[in-house]
This record gives sequence, C-alpha cells and structure tokens, in this order.
Amino acid sequence: MPDTGLRQEPSARRRVCIIGAGVSGLVTAKVFSQSGNDVTVLEASSELGGVWAPSKSYPGVQTQTPRDLYCFSDYPMPANYPEWPTGEQVYEYLCNYARHFDVMKYIHFNTVVAHISRDSVADKWLVTLRDEAGSRVELFDAVVIGSGQFSRPKTLNLPGTEEFTANGGSLVHSSAFLDSKTATGKHVVILGYSKSATDVAMQTLAAGAKSITMVYREPAWKIPYFFGNLVNFKNILYCRASEVMFMPWAPSALGKIGRMISAPAIWANWRALESLLELQFKLKKKGLRPKGRIEDSIHCATSIETPGFYKAIADGKIRMVRGTLASCTSGHVVTDGGEKLPADLAILAIGWTQDLPFLDDVSRAALIEPDGQYKLYRMIVNPDLPGLGLVGFNSSFITTLSAELGAHWLVRWLDKTLQNVPTAAEMRTDIAKLLAWKRTGRPVAAGFGGLCIAPYHHQHFDELMRDMGARTKPKNPIVANLLPINPKIYATLLATATSRAQAAKEIA
Repeated sequence: MPDTGLRQEPSARRRVCIIGAGVSGLVTAKVFSQSGNDVTVLEASSELGGVWAPSKSYPGVQTQTPRDLYCFSDYPMPANYPEWPTGEQVYEYLCNYARHFDVMKYIHFNTVVAHISRDSVADKWLVTLRDEAGSRVELFDAVVIGSGQFSRPKTLNLPGTEEFTANGGSLVHSSAFLDSKTATGKHVVILGYSKSATDVAMQTLAAGAKSITMVYREPAWKIPYFFGNLVNFKNILYCRASEVMFMPWAPSALGKIGRMISAPAIWANWRALESLLELQFKLKKKGLRPKGRIEDSIHCATSIETPGFYKAIADGKIRMVRGTLASCTSGHVVTDGGEKLPADLAILAIGWTQDLPFLDDVSRAALIEPDGQYKLYRMIVNPDLPGLGLVGFNSSFITTLSAELGAHWLVRWLDKTLQNVPTAAEMRTDIAKLLAWKRTGRPVAAGFGGLCIAPYHHQHFDELMRDMGARTKPKNPIVANLLPINPKIYATLLATATSRAQAAKEIA
C-alpha cells in the first residue's frame, strides 16, 4: 500500500490536538502522526468509532455507502463484508484501522474538551479538558476538530412527557434505541422519515411490536439499493458522468453554455428516474410521492430505502401519519393535528444538532454565520483562525474519503506545502461566493451548516487534489468518468503529491 504521509524532521514537530476518535479523528491522527506531528486525540466517550460505536448505534444500522467506497484509500474493508456493512462491522473495521496504523496510543478516552480559545500572543491554542484526574489547560500549536456533524441529538420538549414516562412510557432519540427487544409487544411511535426512522421501524417490526406508527412532515425521495431491482445505485450516484447533471458552484462560461444545451436531456433523465422510483415503490398509491423534484433534494440528508419498508406500509404493518408530535399523555402521544396515538415507546429519529459547544465566542463569531452557515475555505479552514481546522465536516455520501482528503489537505496547509495557496482576502471572497450560492442557487445545500458536498463529490475532491499538486483522476477516461469513485486510486494519486510536497519542503 502506498505511504501517503509526509515526513518531517523532529525539529519541525508540531503539537496537535485532535478532537474526536470517530472516522474523522482516526484518519486525521494517522495522517498527522505520519507527518511527524506530536498528536493527542481527545475522545469524550470510552470507545472509538463516533456514531459507529456500539453505545451509539441503533439495532440493524448499516452503511448507506457500499463497502468498497466506505473505506479509507489505503485500508480496504474486508472482502467478506457484505455490500452494505453493518454497524458492528464498521466498528470492527475502524478498530482494526486504528491498530494497523498504531493510532490507539494517541487516544485519550473519557476526556471531555470543555473549552478552546486562541492565544494570539503565543500563536497557540488553549485547550481546557476534563478527565478522571480533573480539569486542566494544555497548549497546542494546532487544533483539529474531528467531532463531526452528529455531536448532539435533537430533542423535543413535549408537554405531558412527565405523565407519559411516569405511567411506563419511554421517549428516546433513535441513537439511544440500542435494544430492539424493548419494542416487543409495545405500541411504538416513530417521529421522522430519515434512514434512521425507517431502519428503526423495520427493527421494531422484526422485534414484534404491537403496533408501529410513523409520524412525518413530508415524504422524501429515497434511493433503492438497486434501481429497478437491477442496477446498484453506486453506478449512478458516484460517477462523474452523473455529477455533471448538477450545476456546479462557480461554473465557467463554457460550462454554463453546455448546461443550457443539455438541460432538456437532463430534465428528461430526472423525470424518468422519478417515474422509476414511483413505480418501484408504488409511491403514489401509498400517498408518499414527494412534491419536490428529486434533483433538488439530493443532498447529505438523502437516504437509502430500508429494504421491506414500503412493503410493510402496503401490508398495513406500519401506519403513516402526516404531521409532527405536539404533546404526550398517559399511554399516548398527540400529533399537531390532535390525533392521539397509542404509545408505550416513542422514538425521535429527528437527527442531530451540529454544535461546537467548546469553541470560545470570538472564534465562533469568526467561524459561524448568524444563520448557522460555516465560513470555511475548502470546508476545512477559516483564514481568521490560524492553526484551527475542521476535518470530516465536508460531509458527503462517502464520508471516509472526504475526511481522509481533508486531513491530507490540512496537514499540507499547516506545513505550507500546498501548490495553490490563496491569500486570506481571496479565501474570504471564495467563502462568501460559496455561501451566496448555497443560500440562493441551491438552498438545500444550506443544510448541515452548509458543509455538505453531496452530490458534488468529484468537484470538491478535485479542488483538494489540485491544491495538493496531485492528479485529480486516473488517465483512463472510462474509469475516471463512468465508474464509481474508487478510494484506492486516491492512495496512488496522494503518494505522488506527497513526493512532490516533500521535495518542496526539503528545498525550503
């Protein structure tokens, strides 16, 4: 396997704090330690894996991304894993990755980051942390936030919750639904329409729930594992040929003209895809055909159809109720339409709140807009916060590779070995343009703090690779344009970029 890490002389060692030991934190620790940095990983829980940790994964969770794509470029998933690995298998993979690259020794478990702030005089970051020894402040040359998009479960403060729970009811977030047997023989109400919502619905069905009701605001387009029960969705959503059907941010004049010419064909393609999904899932018959166009909704929140979900609705095993939850009472939850639903167990599959609670007010103001949009160049750094980087916040359908390339880009940014280095003013201009595009040109992109790159995987990865002085794609046009993203290819491309960066560093 190609070694894609940069090597530094001991005198150039930088003390780096990495927050989080999930997918992003682990790959950042590997990349930065191989670059000669003194790495410290701070993990609040007692286990690595982030959302894939056993204590945070609901029963039956699987990846939405196929096995050969949901992996790091230099460490493939085991060939005996299924096409869509289970949560347990992903956790095992991450543990093996950490051991293989000797990352475990850098991780400090049960260590909470309480506060970080910049000491502009010392040109370092002050990190206040708490562990079993107490609270203390440590100084770091750089801080990498790898805690990801899913830091705090969303909650609902429903009137009557105390009465509901006092009489034996249970109200939990989907991430806290860890044993499907707790649904056996019970009336279950699930709020949401996401992948986690439909996964949980099918798990409670398998566990023998007495009744299952899903409460949702609006139906959403869901992607099948196989279009028409034949074509693996990775062959459509993960190749460059499909990505060109979306208008990119900052298109060239020639690109705009080409888009205008091909617009009718692209429109027809999307309508055909909608018709296929409507036929495959019988959406209109179930009253679940989304109102919006599918191309306007493809984003990080787009979910894969949980196998058997639509059939369970057709068979009357899952009841669908439009609306949201307004209150609770003994043995029931009440919708905003006033309907009382029998409930012993209410599961909130309503997502997560993106939060950096430890960030000081000055840094937060520089990083986050009033409407929650993050001001990040390449979705990784802010020009007014030197020494701070976010890895894994460039969320996508292929999170492992997004985080890995982000970590490689960031270490080169800190080492000043990037090939394309804009000025701070140019970075601010680029950030402003991208934020304007998200708010007006493609509003769905404003979700996830504006940090979701889907469906623009290739455009984002190409920008990072060009900055690192690497090729953006293999020379074979078929492999480059018609086949799904292949993480292994990036290991080779990064190795070439590493050699060039190392040579530049030695000259400097």
